[in-house]
Amino acid sequence: MNFAVIDWPRPWLSHLRELGVMIASSSDWMSAANQVASQRGLCNANAKPISFVSQEGIADLSGYESHIYSTGEIPTRDNLHDFFNTLMWLQFPKIKQTLNRMQYAEIERMLRTSPVAQERGKQRDAATLFDENCAFVISSDVSFLDALKARRWKEILMVDPHQFYKRCEVILFGHALLEKLTAPYKAITAHVWSVTVDSDWFEFSNEEQRSWLDQKVAENLEKGFVSSDFNHLPILGVPGWWRDQTDDFYDDATVFRSSRKH
Repeated sequence: MNFAVIDWPRPWLSHLRELGVMIASSSDWMSAANQVASQRGLCNANAKPISFVSQEGIADLSGYESHIYSTGEIPTRDNLHDFFNTLMWLQFPKIKQTLNRMQYAEIERMLRTSPVAQERGKQRDAATLFDENCAFVISSDVSFLDALKARRWKEILMVDPHQFYKRCEVILFGHALLEKLTAPYKAITAHVWSVTVDSDWFEFSNEEQRSWLDQKVAENLEKGFVSSDFNHLPILGVPGWWRDQTDDFYDDATVFRSSRKH
């Protein structure tokens, strides 16, 4: 795998940089990831220790989520998509546990009604969107999150980055989203999961922030959610994440789309 395409100084990789560089620079990145998982005592929602195993060794991948839930083994390919998925398991284990358990429960429910479980259902669709393309937008300012939902782009994004980060943080979770950003282009859009925090959250260390977020989001996911619960954000519009963030940049209605009229 060509890890050289990952531009680690990019701001959207700040929460993964230290661990990601360490694993990517090892002679066997999957073994290095397994060592971290073991050191941290990571398990799935079925109390099975997590391990990353070569997908080549798994005969039937039609039950990918069920396999993870039943065994703790995560079938993994030697590519960027699965590398970023691995980092998410290591950095946000409670969220990944919860998503896997929800997928497994939905699969089992569907199998009870149909032996082939051809229909995925709204919950599985939403869980997949979250897993693949989610960005956490964390803010102590409820009006900011309301403006994001209303797509008042310039109001919230065309601001000084220093001022933006006093009240907001954007942390990427979706591993497909992270893979896309190895070759960034303006139209890349994330499914946003908004998180309201107290202002002192921004004083936490990176580790404390990540741990709190992992616990809080996992608890919220347990309540259930659907695809319409997400907001959307052209991710390179985040202040300081791309060059030339001018009026013209945010005026591009093909990317920064206005709110739907009802």
